[in-house]
Amino acid sequence: MLLLLLGIIVLHVTVLVLLFVSTIVSQWLVNGNGHTADLWQNCSMGEDNIQHCLTSSSNEWLQSVQAMMILSVIFSVLSLFWFFCQLFTLTKGGRFYITAFFQILAGLCVMSGAAIFTVRHTDWHQASENTSYGFAYILAWLAFPLALASGIIYVILRKRE
Repeated sequence: MLLLLLGIIVLHVTVLVLLFVSTIVSQWLVNGNGHTADLWQNCSMGEDNIQHCLTSSSNEWLQSVQAMMILSVIFSVLSLFWFFCQLFTLTKGGRFYITAFFQILAGLCVMSGAAIFTVRHTDWHQASENTSYGFAYILAWLAFPLALASGIIYVILRKRE
């Protein structure tokens, strides 16, 4: 049972790290000539090999992606908090429903944010041959199934003595 709890905690912390990195790092879009863009800023490498960054545009869709990613981090942190609270207060045989609810909500928020970004990023940056999705975007999509799997595990998990 202890190994199972440790595995669940490691999975949850992994999801949390993926969400933090994908929300913070400036690698959602990468251009071959040194231009990167994310939810917060657009950076480009200048002729003097110094990276110049400007704040991202104030498009409504970009703000909704920002909000979804922040909500996913908040819900995942709340889920981890509730897991530890329920671990010590839940009666024998009880299920971790509150923890599962917040973790599944975190997964749905990251999925919504990444899906909006996928559909609308061409409104922001014109698609070209050199532009591709960065690793932070991929980490966001990776966090989605892991968060859902973690939430489903919390639904199935029962507290034992």
